[in-house]
Amino acid sequence: MADRGVIVHRERAKQIVDFSGLRFGSITPTDIDGLIEYQNRCFLFIEFKHYTRPDMPAGQRVALERLATSLNKPTLLLLALHYTEPADDIDAATCTVHRYYWGGEWCTPDCIVYVKEAAQGFIEKFGTPFPIRRELA
Repeated sequence: MADRGVIVHRERAKQIVDFSGLRFGSITPTDIDGLIEYQNRCFLFIEFKHYTRPDMPAGQRVALERLATSLNKPTLLLLALHYTEPADDIDAATCTVHRYYWGGEWCTPDCIVYVKEAAQGFIEKFGTPFPIRRELA
């Protein structure tokens, strides 16, 4: 379990997927950088951008918004920023949440929030079943 989330095939991970042959009008596929489906209870989507270009292209933003609002479970979409050089790996957990999509609207955190703490808080709130109440006899 210690290797979970670690890049296994580093050379394959460097390959670029060319979507240009999958054009439908002005639409081409988008990617999702991170997805957690937690025990059939909630979804967390994460999109990472470099701090110099912090916004998602409009098509990607709309597609992810529509996906998030169409799911019948609590769904959070994080837009996170990193400051990583191209030759270095991005540490997803320590990236900062730039904006988040929740309840049909984009919000901006009012303090610095890291992806790890946002994900953990969301999963603790929506991914854990309600505790069973035991009545005293």
